[in-house]
Amino acid sequence: MIQPEIIEELRQIVGPQNIQTDATDIYTYGYDASPEYYHEPDVVIAPANKAEIIEVLAICRREQLPIVARGSGSNLSGGTVPIAGGIVMTFTRMNQILEFDQQNLTLTVEPGVITKAINQYTASAGLFFPPDPGSMQISTIGGNISENSGGLRALKYGVTKDYVLGLEVVLANGMVVETGGKLTKDVAGLDLTQLMVGSEGTLGIITKAILKLMPIPEANKTMIATYRSMEAAAQSVSDIIAAKIIPATMEFLDQVTIKAVEDFAHVGLPTEAAAMLLIQQDGHPREIDADIATIEKICRQGDAIDVQVAKDEAEGAKLMAARRTALSALARVKPTTVLEDATVPRSEIAPLVKFINDTAKKYKLYIGTFGHAGDGNMHPTCLTDLRDKDEMKRVHLAFDEIYRKTIELGGTVTGEHGVGLAKLAYLPWKLGASGMWADAAIKAALDPDNILNPQKLYGRSEVAVHD
Repeated sequence: MIQPEIIEELRQIVGPQNIQTDATDIYTYGYDASPEYYHEPDVVIAPANKAEIIEVLAICRREQLPIVARGSGSNLSGGTVPIAGGIVMTFTRMNQILEFDQQNLTLTVEPGVITKAINQYTASAGLFFPPDPGSMQISTIGGNISENSGGLRALKYGVTKDYVLGLEVVLANGMVVETGGKLTKDVAGLDLTQLMVGSEGTLGIITKAILKLMPIPEANKTMIATYRSMEAAAQSVSDIIAAKIIPATMEFLDQVTIKAVEDFAHVGLPTEAAAMLLIQQDGHPREIDADIATIEKICRQGDAIDVQVAKDEAEGAKLMAARRTALSALARVKPTTVLEDATVPRSEIAPLVKFINDTAKKYKLYIGTFGHAGDGNMHPTCLTDLRDKDEMKRVHLAFDEIYRKTIELGGTVTGEHGVGLAKLAYLPWKLGASGMWADAAIKAALDPDNILNPQKLYGRSEVAVHD
């Protein structure tokens, strides 16, 4: 518990209207979008600028108070749950677009800017920010950077790290580091920009970001291909890439997910199919037509039951919007949704999904799998009830097996959701002892007092995920 005199110091820094201590007000800041983790902070503050952040960090160092930087709390691994209590810092007052540089194709923003607002701001200039996480309507760019968020377009356009050119970061000791800049090339010193991206708020607090923008493609075309088997769908994915075609989006849905999405969105998805690929290509119209024709041929030769090409961009947009409802659609089935994030090489998608289905049967669980087929990022989603303790034990055992299998297949325990608390026990399986040591050494160098989002990524690898 933070002493009243410390609360008063914080109040003097951020202003009385920008600090919350009442139990009712701070309750929601103990959660993120994952279902199993909760820990109430002692206080929630909203600074207006880096000067206030520096003052707050000075108090945290002096009093050894943990502090967790939080965007919208849409992350899915417990990454912003203040497991050690202390301070939650939000960025609702640091939500400005600072500069739009159309000559260098960059946008400079504060961390509290909502992701979707970026493209709304730049669209009239014919530019866009490609990373499109499922939470983009509510997530903040600071959160996306901290998690290195991906999205549906990652196959062709990459993930958040590919579009962060520079950062302004306040370190735990109060020093301000400016990394990168409006540069395509910069090898002066270590790449601190990329070190900070994906560090989940454990190495510094982001106060500004320089983002790379891209020209909006001239057009796009969308298609779906349905299959009698997951193996056939997965083979088509490999065959499309082998044909040197990189779609903007190539999504996989299993039958459980297809049925849930169709029941929710009513867009005419074929619920009898064992698997479905949703593919979108963008670019010049002639190139799109050629690519879609080739993809359609590959899918038909790959034993697709049916291939349908959207008649126009509006119909394609409806199909893409339906895919974005997958999590919401599945969440309607049972009270608790456990969304996971296993990623494997494309060639291993079918073995992974088959193992997931077999494991669901073994533990008598209801698991639907969807994800980004083009980059092997699958989201096995268990529909359960947190109040059923026996079933939750089986959920944990099932995902332990699924992640061991993921590693065996050459994959990783998280492709885009981050480690947080949910993947902490699995992290040594991927990194090994040497990798864990290296990560911990970086943390110790930049945050020797362990005040920045403690007990994440480095400090509790020995603790079970679901303790």
